[in-house]
Amino acid sequence: MIEVKDLSFTYPRAKEKALRELNFSISKGEIFGFLGPSGAGKSTAQKILIGILKAYEGDVHVMGRSIADVKSDYYEDIGVAFEFPNFYNRFTAMENLSLFRSFYKGNTEEPRKLLALLGLEKHAATKVSAFSKGMKMRLNLCRALLNKPQILFLDEPTSGLDPVNAGIVKELLLELKAQGITILITTHHMHAADELCDRVAFIVDGTIRLIDSPRTLRVQHGQRVVKVEYREKGVLQKDEFGLDNIGSCPGFQTLLQEKYIETIHSQDATLEDIFIKLTGRELK
Repeated sequence: MIEVKDLSFTYPRAKEKALRELNFSISKGEIFGFLGPSGAGKSTAQKILIGILKAYEGDVHVMGRSIADVKSDYYEDIGVAFEFPNFYNRFTAMENLSLFRSFYKGNTEEPRKLLALLGLEKHAATKVSAFSKGMKMRLNLCRALLNKPQILFLDEPTSGLDPVNAGIVKELLLELKAQGITILITTHHMHAADELCDRVAFIVDGTIRLIDSPRTLRVQHGQRVVKVEYREKGVLQKDEFGLDNIGSCPGFQTLLQEKYIETIHSQDATLEDIFIKLTGRELK
């Protein structure tokens, strides 16, 4: 669905390139994440893919078409949700969605259905000026889905959401993936990327340092030990055992048979741990 080769970009009057020879591809039905700190180049790459920034170097193809040649009909097939939603504040949620829906020529989604999917149905007649940031973020996703897009471009899709509504958004994105919709997420929230993405690209200073699945990265960079917490005479105790041949480890077997086990955890690395280790930068 997306094929990028040697993509570079320099903003006017800038001394340094914002992007330096990016290479990646995204398959149909894949959730792909750009993971990096603010200013790393994530949003710049996304803006090129959605046709906002033009004067780039390299080859960028989306749905088999060069992004340099796309016309207005391109926006019939993609959905975009930026981190900072922009609506008509004096309009209600329903009025906003109805207006944006009217811009499309093709088949569109019923706005009330989208509002219901994201827990906003009872706020359909509420002016957006009364919405919280989290409500605007959910309404923003409704707008991105109005035209039944083949590709979704999302910038920090869980920003400003409480855990319940963040869960609703994540569940919806996974359902869309199951329907074959391709999703590109830019974020510096590694937990959301870990839960959602099939693959992530680490971006620092406009360069992709690594592309892989979150699980593969956690396994490769985690410690091959398991930590066991248990109670002995009311006191919390901790032990660690190597994962290799743990099934035949006498100490581990004795612990399981004789002690009251409270927790058992393998020592996976987090995406943030891995990012810092491989790039020397923090996700802020």
